[in-house]
Amino acid sequence: MAADLTLLVPTFRPRLETLLANCRARGVEMRPYMGLRTPLEQAKLWRQSRSREQIDAKVAQLHAAGADYLADCIVRVGPQNGDPVTNAVPGLSWHQWGEAADCFWVVKGDAEWSTKRLVNGLNGYRVMAEEAKKLGLDPGGLWRKFPDWPHVQLRPEPSPLGRMTLKEISAEMQRRFKR
Repeated sequence: MAADLTLLVPTFRPRLETLLANCRARGVEMRPYMGLRTPLEQAKLWRQSRSREQIDAKVAQLHAAGADYLADCIVRVGPQNGDPVTNAVPGLSWHQWGEAADCFWVVKGDAEWSTKRLVNGLNGYRVMAEEAKKLGLDPGGLWRKFPDWPHVQLRPEPSPLGRMTLKEISAEMQRRFKR
């Protein structure tokens, strides 16, 4: 599966394309598989590793902040199962803003997910992180609390919360994604 890079914001897309070209120049193919992600998709990922109590508490917190659309996204997707892959609830991931992408490393035509395997002395995820830093992007693999090696984003801030309230984020997500 390939991400539709045309859905990314114009300030991020060319930098991501340069990042991919720089990785290729070093002998590493990184392939974007996720760019713009809907709040419902984000809700599924967030819910998949949370207990019922955690989910109920987060939904109540979002409703209390006036972020009803975000809370409703979490409720609407229903039970999910899987390993933890994100700490970001809907609206708080830069994916919903078109400012983030997830890429996998291609080795001999297959997706390689190891952050330790070396091919010709290189690990694709580590090369991507190095090259992203050079371009002023924020590579998730270098995050201290929750490393996310396939992830790269435009901004260094972990979420839009420093710029907007939960209520404002919820309204913007509803405007962009509710059909």
